[in-house]
This record gives sequence, C-alpha cells and structure tokens, in this order.
Amino acid sequence: MPITEQQLLQILPNAGRNAGVFVPALNTSMSRYGIVGTPRIAAFIAQVGHESGQFRWLKELWGPTVQQAGYEGRADLGNTVPGDGSKYRGRGLIQITGRANYAACGEALGLDLVNKPELLEMPQHAAMSAAWFWSTRGLNTLADQGEFVKITRRINGGLTGLDDRQALYDKALKVLA
Repeated sequence: MPITEQQLLQILPNAGRNAGVFVPALNTSMSRYGIVGTPRIAAFIAQVGHESGQFRWLKELWGPTVQQAGYEGRADLGNTVPGDGSKYRGRGLIQITGRANYAACGEALGLDLVNKPELLEMPQHAAMSAAWFWSTRGLNTLADQGEFVKITRRINGGLTGLDDRQALYDKALKVLA
C-alpha cells in the first residue's frame, strides 16, 4: 500500500508542497527496502519526518554546534580528512552522517557520494538513502515489534526529539490504519 500525498500531509502538515515531491520517491524507496505495511511505514515516516524537519531540511543546518564540531576527526564516522565533519554532515531524509556512511550508502545506491555528497539533497536520493539506512540497521524488524524507542536510538544515537518522533508516529498509525 503506497502512501498518498494526502496521507503524508495529514502526518507531516509542515511538509507543504514538498509532500507531493516526495511521495513518488518515498513509495519507490520503501518498496525497494521492504518498508511495507502500517507498522513499518508509520515508523519510517515518523522518523524521517522528524529528522528532516518534515521534509524541509535535506542538509543538516550547520553552526557548527559543539556536537557538529565533534564530527571532525571521528574515526567511527570515517572522518579522517580535515574538513570531513562539515563535508559529510547529515544529509537526506534520515541525515546520513560521516564519510564512511556516505561511502557505504553510495556503494549500495550506485552513487559517488564521497565526491558528490550533495546528491543526498535530491528527493529521490534523500528518500532512497533513508530507506537503505533503515534496512541496513534492521529497523523493519524493530517496527514490526513496535520498538519505536529502539528505532530512535539506532537512528539518532540517543533519544533527541523523542516526543516529536512519538507524536508523528502516533499520528501516522492513525492516518495509515
């Protein structure tokens, strides 16, 4: 069951015109990565909706904040070259972050994201990268089990924005039921 623009706007009213732009990309990417059925789709839309500010931000807003400054030189993110922290800031609907994640995602999607990180700001790649990340982290299984907090930890590394994510999830479950 693909998601419609009307359903997306009911869940993410601040998406505005971007809802229509993203519906085809979301349906293609969710289908490719098995994000099917209400529990999976609701959890996915809630998480990407939060991460992207309801599809308004496809590139992490950069201060840099203290946390963002911490991306620089982080070996676990593969940020080994000076400037990698900013170059490989969060992008796409789920905010892929770090040289290593850009390389892995690019390999999976057939894109040169290491040399062209801005490709993740294009709707089709923003959605597909989010679905790829979701799939590679085993999030369909957690969605089937209703483990929304665990999904948040795997995406965010913590529970930042949990109240907003949960509200979007509750709304998505109602809209998609």
